[in-house]
Amino acid sequence: MIFRQLFHSESSTYTYLLGDEVTRETLLIDPVLEKTQETLELINQLGLTLVLAIDTHTHADHITGLGALREQTGCKTMMGRQSLADCLSTTFIDGDEIDIGDINLKVIYSPGHTDDSYSFYAPKHGMLFSGDTLLIRGTGRTDFQNGNAHAQYDSLYERLLTLPEDTTLYPGHDYKGWMSSTLKEEKQHNPRLQLADKKSYADFMMNLQLPNPKLMDIAVPANQSCGKIPDE
Repeated sequence: MIFRQLFHSESSTYTYLLGDEVTRETLLIDPVLEKTQETLELINQLGLTLVLAIDTHTHADHITGLGALREQTGCKTMMGRQSLADCLSTTFIDGDEIDIGDINLKVIYSPGHTDDSYSFYAPKHGMLFSGDTLLIRGTGRTDFQNGNAHAQYDSLYERLLTLPEDTTLYPGHDYKGWMSSTLKEEKQHNPRLQLADKKSYADFMMNLQLPNPKLMDIAVPANQSCGKIPDE
């Protein structure tokens, strides 16, 4: 598999490129609008054809590249069925599988950060793309966009952390520049996974008192329109 981890420094967002070496088809996870041309240039340099772009959830800290990518390449765009975006090619639900050439992604509904949060597990390659549900040494905040700390606890312990411990974790963001981890490492060293039970976890998450993302008022409605900024 051809794999690239791309970074948007302003929002500390990771975008993931997964390409099939035989068919030369590729997909993007969580593309950023500002990086559209740069990403398309890379795809061209690698001799790939973009066929699919997907978002793990409705982002509040950056504007998605889904719409721009579809306009420029004709690729399909997808998000979870719970998303309010009405501009998608189609949606996915828990248990679906996404296949691009020899690449197989299992779709895992993992709400909590938002109510439309999904993760993607590539069993053949031992990779988990966790969006904002599970971060390296952290977890996504749960205090807006219908977030729910109890739901996130269940997503972690009933879904993501039941995968093989040697699975490589690729999060949607990292604010220290850490690029990957493993589920075993997170179980051992992620402080939020050391909390005693669901109540302790929910109490901790509900008392973080974090400021809203700077772009939230712009990004959320724009991302519900696949990256089209209102009144643009």
